[in-house]
Amino acid sequence: MMAMARRTALRRMALGVLAAGAITVAPLHAADKTTPAINRDTLVVALDKEIQSLDALVTASGDSQRYAMQIFDTLYGFDFKGNIVPRMADSHKISPDGLVYTFNLKPGIKFHNGDPFTSEDVKFSIERIIDPASKSTRRPFFASVVDSVETPNAQTVVVKLKKPDGVFMNKVAGFLFIAPKNYISKLANPEMFAQAPIGTGPYRVKENKIGQFLELERFDGFYGEKPGIKLLVFKYIPEPTSRVNAILAGEIDIAAMVPLADVERLKKDPALAVIVNPVSSPMHVRLYSNVPGTPLSKREVRQALNHAVDANAIIKGVFHGVGAPMGTFISRYFPYGADPDLKPYPYNPAKARELLKQAGYPNGFDIELNDAVGTPKEFAEAVAAYLGQVGVRVKINRIDYAAWSRLNNTHKSGPMTTTQFTNAIYDPIHPVGGSFSKDGTWSDYYNPEVEKLIGELDGITGAEQRGAAFRKIGRILHDDAAALLVTELFNVFAKKKDVNWEVQQGSGFLNFRKVSWQ
Repeated sequence: MMAMARRTALRRMALGVLAAGAITVAPLHAADKTTPAINRDTLVVALDKEIQSLDALVTASGDSQRYAMQIFDTLYGFDFKGNIVPRMADSHKISPDGLVYTFNLKPGIKFHNGDPFTSEDVKFSIERIIDPASKSTRRPFFASVVDSVETPNAQTVVVKLKKPDGVFMNKVAGFLFIAPKNYISKLANPEMFAQAPIGTGPYRVKENKIGQFLELERFDGFYGEKPGIKLLVFKYIPEPTSRVNAILAGEIDIAAMVPLADVERLKKDPALAVIVNPVSSPMHVRLYSNVPGTPLSKREVRQALNHAVDANAIIKGVFHGVGAPMGTFISRYFPYGADPDLKPYPYNPAKARELLKQAGYPNGFDIELNDAVGTPKEFAEAVAAYLGQVGVRVKINRIDYAAWSRLNNTHKSGPMTTTQFTNAIYDPIHPVGGSFSKDGTWSDYYNPEVEKLIGELDGITGAEQRGAAFRKIGRILHDDAAALLVTELFNVFAKKKDVNWEVQQGSGFLNFRKVSWQ
């Protein structure tokens, strides 16, 4: 018992404690960059933001992308390149009219608590997303199309749609994480699931210390291929310099969201490997343009803002050259939908001042810009400085990420906010529907032409046809200056070279299903 207690105490020391507002690390041994931070059964990953909620059916992608693929699973999922592959379903069939999806479930799958996975859990999960009371950020992607869910037997699910949905399988793969009906129904309230989740994924929650770390242990009852490590530890180290120092000292095994200023230095370290991963996401400023009577409701003003900002200079100065200007909200790293002929707004402050004058603001105006902690503060500062040069006086509100996320998910982050939109389902409907549809979770923009084209997409399948439709949408959003676009986003990771880990390509989701030590 004494030996077990000592091992537990040492492990807790290795995970770190929160002292004087900063995370400190005390490894089990004299850590270096060529050995594991704790041991070969454990992987320590430093994240830039803490995880606010472990309920992947409710929370926004920016939160769930850190843990969802580890704890939960889906009927179909994405492989590391974004291809749709079977997971908890053996197969599926779509009716000729595209309105009925029948899924055949794999037998013998269990939740982390030992409960069997059945069709009732699928039905429960879909209905929980659709229920307005759950406040799920996934609701807009399912509520408008799902009519009913039937369970003829324990291994069969029949989903009936109100109308065809050309990307329904992508939504299933990216958003429909399966939650246990029996377990949640016994909780005092459904919100408690976020603190103690149960899934069918390759890891289960071992310990969750708010503000410090999330520790996951390998679920040996997982039906699929099991990860090569037993313990996966997400440590929260919000200060970028501290994450870099931790990987250089060997105190962690992987550092996520490496500050771009340190990329070249880390690349020169022979003990480390640096991974630069495009996440199909625009780093941009969202404009609350659907509020009548405000400057942002005028297209000339939005166009002026785009002309006022030198995207190339920001990419070079703030993002240290790791980026690419965007002419359309639809990233070039999506499988389809981007239009290479759409060019970014050229930097032209004189044009910006003329447009402001045309819109009735010859002397500019005052406005606030909300900026979440975790986004480089220099980004908001640079945007504000450029806008100030054409008379738009910007007050920056730097907000804790958790507080900002609550505001953002309830349309209260305006009139302007810095933000990104990572690829969750490998189809542009995710960012377009979420940001520019009148019913989008984060949308504060409305354009009847865009709305019409989004509606038509429901009946369009195939990369070529969907790509053509999205290029039309991209053109309208570009000409209407629907957002202030600056750069493509790239996530940068630094890892010890002895860690075998394949990054989820073209997505912001973290995937540790295949990870091991050499």
